[in-house]
Order: sequence, then C-alpha cells, then structure tokens
Amino acid sequence: MLELKAEPLTPEAFAPFGDVIDARTSASFPINAGRTQRHHDLAKVETLGENARTLINIFVSQPVTLPLELTFLERHPQGSQAFMPLHEERFIVVVAPPGELIKPGDVRAFVTDGRQGVNYHAGTWHAIQSVLDREGEFLVVDRGGDGNNCDEYSLSLRIHLAD
Repeated sequence: MLELKAEPLTPEAFAPFGDVIDARTSASFPINAGRTQRHHDLAKVETLGENARTLINIFVSQPVTLPLELTFLERHPQGSQAFMPLHEERFIVVVAPPGELIKPGDVRAFVTDGRQGVNYHAGTWHAIQSVLDREGEFLVVDRGGDGNNCDEYSLSLRIHLAD
C-alpha cells in the first residue's frame, strides 16, 4: 500500500496536475459600477471531443475518516474538472500525472485550507471527493457530451495529514 502525507496545497506544487482556484491570490478588477470585484480567469476549463459541453453542478459529499484509504484513482480524458467548496470545506486532493500507467512515486496528496478549490487538467488522475470535518457542498465544473469521460485505475493508497 502506498502511504502519502497530504501537504498544504499551493499553486506551484499543484501546477503539473491543474490549477488552484483561490480568489485571495488571483488578479482582480472592479466591475458592476465598482460594487463587485471580479477574480478573472482562475482556471482553464477544457472540454475535448465531439459534442462536448461545459456542465455546472453542485456535489454534496460526506466526510471521510483518516487515515483515508483509497482503492483507485480516476481520470477524465476529455475534459477538466473543477471543485470549489461553497462553505469553506477542507478536502484532500490526491493526484497523479496524466498517462496510461500510474507510477507510485508520482502520486501526490494535498490538503486545502477550505477556501481553495482545484481544477484537474484533462487526463490527470485524481481521487474521488474526500471532504474533511463535515458534509461539504462543492460547485463542480466539468465536461458533458458524447463519449466515455471517466477511467479508473486500481491502486491501494493510505493518506495521512502532514504534521
């Protein structure tokens, strides 16, 4: 079983897998007669393949127990998938680079601070939603349309939070 410590999520560490969505660190500008601050272009939404379209969803996830044990990672080869917590829910992010095989040494684990979201690039292997502390609601942006857009890869993992 692969043992991982979930490290704090940073844009630099997560860059090979996708984008960190965090208004606190983004460029912004005022709109709507100065009443709204627009945090612009926070993630690259990818919808690949024929008849692809962007979906906006809300997922409600139950909290996991630690250490988190996983038996597979999944990927979406035809589109990105973004998760943004709606109520400052912390969650664990487990990822591996795109490719047909997952090398155990390439698997990384992160923990968000509750105000960060993630956008997995198309083809990035990732764990299922793993919210900590309490039930979580997430705004999810991903790909709809024709074709299979979910592959699973069997892998035995145990995730702990870093000290």
